Amino acid sequence: MEAPAIFTEAEVYQRSFNPQEYLKAFYTLSDSRGQPNTFLTKNLKSLYKMFSLEGLSGQTLVDVGCGPTIYQLLSACERFQEILALDYTDQNRRELQKWLKNEAGAFDWSPVVKYVCELEGDREKWAEKEENVRKKVRQVLKCDVTRANPTEPVSLPPADCLLSTLCLEGACKDLATFRSALRNLGALVKPGGHLVLLTVLRETYYAFSNQVFSCLYLERSDVEEAVRAAGFDVRFSEVQPHPPGDICADCDAVLSLVACRRDPGTG
Repeated sequence: MEAPAIFTEAEVYQRSFNPQEYLKAFYTLSDSRGQPNTFLTKNLKSLYKMFSLEGLSGQTLVDVGCGPTIYQLLSACERFQEILALDYTDQNRRELQKWLKNEAGAFDWSPVVKYVCELEGDREKWAEKEENVRKKVRQVLKCDVTRANPTEPVSLPPADCLLSTLCLEGACKDLATFRSALRNLGALVKPGGHLVLLTVLRETYYAFSNQVFSCLYLERSDVEEAVRAAGFDVRFSEVQPHPPGDICADCDAVLSLVACRRDPGTG
């Protein structure tokens, strides 16, 4: 499958992104052919590793570009007291709310939750973890990372941690927009607070349900430099290669990164 020739604009996501099909395509532990979903399990391991780092805890975590998913919150919820989930697309926020409210027809995250509980040492605590996520996600808000205040007209108090997984590379049409979006997000984090990123590298598209969405081609150095330029010091950076042959995306690797926001007074 070939990459789209043009950038997938936000309006296209709003008009035609189907969260249920997206979840079925990317968030089951094995694919339709029974093959293990190594992209998902590697990302879960990376998130577990990052949220085990010393000092990565606090009161408030903001998840930017949450989509219709909760996998990115399963390790984070053990380290923060409240979570705000932000996404541009209305139907993604509705799909997330469906799970948070335990409504009929919500996606079944329990296999993924059990997998993370196993990483943490007790698979049987999965129901407790689901309850923990539901309790801690206090708000689900619209956001646009290309705006100076991504949650406009709402102004959020600076958070202890900002998490963004597989979002900015889909939302940003070029490197300048990516760098600008990281600066916009940086303003949502307290000095001394953390930025946690999971970013695909060298990907130009992802596809599901006969639709193709563009992705900004990024190298590790592009991401690290943009993070530093946004006022952060990189604490942890690790690349996991992604095996070729995936028909749903041409991702080459995934970067896990944790950075700490500098005090603006220190330059």
